[in-house]
Amino acid sequence: MELLICLWLWNVLELFSLTAPTEGLPVLPCSSEAASYSLVYKGKWSPSAFPKQYPLYRPPAQWSPLIAVTHNDQYQLWQLDSLASPGVREYAETGANATLTQETEKAKNKMHSIAEFFKASAIPSGIGQRSIKLTVYPTHPLLSFMVRIVPSPDWFVGSDSIILCEGNHWKEELTLDLYPYDAGTDSGFTFSSPNFATVPQDKITKITSAFPNHGANSFYYPRLRHLPPMARLTLRKLKRWQSVKTPAIKLNFIPRGRETERFSETPLDCEVSTWSSWSPCNRECNQFGTRRRTRFIHTKPSNSGAPCPELEQERKCIPRNCFW
Repeated sequence: MELLICLWLWNVLELFSLTAPTEGLPVLPCSSEAASYSLVYKGKWSPSAFPKQYPLYRPPAQWSPLIAVTHNDQYQLWQLDSLASPGVREYAETGANATLTQETEKAKNKMHSIAEFFKASAIPSGIGQRSIKLTVYPTHPLLSFMVRIVPSPDWFVGSDSIILCEGNHWKEELTLDLYPYDAGTDSGFTFSSPNFATVPQDKITKITSAFPNHGANSFYYPRLRHLPPMARLTLRKLKRWQSVKTPAIKLNFIPRGRETERFSETPLDCEVSTWSSWSPCNRECNQFGTRRRTRFIHTKPSNSGAPCPELEQERKCIPRNCFW
């Protein structure tokens, strides 16, 4: 009897599932299961790709700890053409993430817009890599991250709201080339500029080879249409049995006899100062003499950049301070 009742209930449930309306039922953007990813961040900030003012010491070129957040569309870690939050400002200027952590915890508790907060350790050179494992949930299928450029006034690389689902399934792999951004909170032009707050605060902007359009800008390369990528992010979906091991850092050196990786070479033209004033004429009255003016080199050329122009000029002259 119990077996007959069970069979009858099974048939009723099956019939209901076939005839029940689907209208109004929640539709998940991705698979109903969470997905695990390997996140690999690779710094490509080399002196050949970015020869202008490349930081060699105090401190040398390096990367801060990576900050990543999985979230839904009700939250944004940072956004282009928007003002940076106090936490983003602190992180972009100093690399500290205490305020940013508080902001994400507050959003998680009040709006339930954040699923997880992740952090990868710093890279002590411009070239190197770090990897972490992260979990993404169907209700929080977006990923945002930041890595501060060290040293810099308030510059960073990152991406805002990467969509990890495609149709109704998780993406298997994603690779992004990364370029510099200005947080809009510090007005320095060079990697080693002193702290000079931007008042009022500007919006977050993308730094390009022509913007800011100023010769002192460390990323100003007028001969380039686009900057080479400073870094690369790779996300790979993991099988359930896979794990992620943090690889050893690739330090910024070239082994004897070969190169571990070929980086693009950016031509850097020579940059010189303006001319000095002409010197006084170096002869007595009624005699032809010469006067000189000079200029000095701001930036030496590299990677087949334009050579320096002449640094000294002479002209014939007759003294004008004569008395008859």
